[in-house]
Amino acid sequence: MKHTFLTVILTCFGLFSAFGQKFGYVNTQELLVGMSEMKLADNQVQALQNELLAKGQEMVIKFEDEYKAYMTEASGGTLSKVQMQQKEEVLVAKQEDLKKYEAEIQQKVAAKREELYKPIIDKVKAEIEKLGKEGGYTMIFDSSIGMILHAAESENLMPVLKTRLGIN
Repeated sequence: MKHTFLTVILTCFGLFSAFGQKFGYVNTQELLVGMSEMKLADNQVQALQNELLAKGQEMVIKFEDEYKAYMTEASGGTLSKVQMQQKEEVLVAKQEDLKKYEAEIQQKVAAKREELYKPIIDKVKAEIEKLGKEGGYTMIFDSSIGMILHAAESENLMPVLKTRLGIN
């Protein structure tokens, strides 16, 4: 009996404390897409990627030209077996360089994206944290990743955050 009474008291306490909680939600993806800083960062990342890809395409064209020249020489019988082997080794090495450069492109673009996005994301996180404290929110959910069970439309914080971050 004593155990049942204690369980009922704890359940009631939990229910009463739940009524005092305030929850909100925001779609961070929508928020980030609307920020001019994010558009500028995206343009810079795209410019870097285009620059690196252009260099890579030049490398591929040069490799293909060298390969075609090798095939012409090899099929024309103007190369000895030793010369063919040496040229094949050079071509294989260049092919490996192309693979390395492709990985380097991905790494450089990811690093640039991280460098440019981090301050923007930190700014948004700080503003959400500030809004949460000022508004007395127990939790603010990110609806862009589907982590919401229920949210009243009156608790949508997007308009306030857009105003604070200068987004139309």
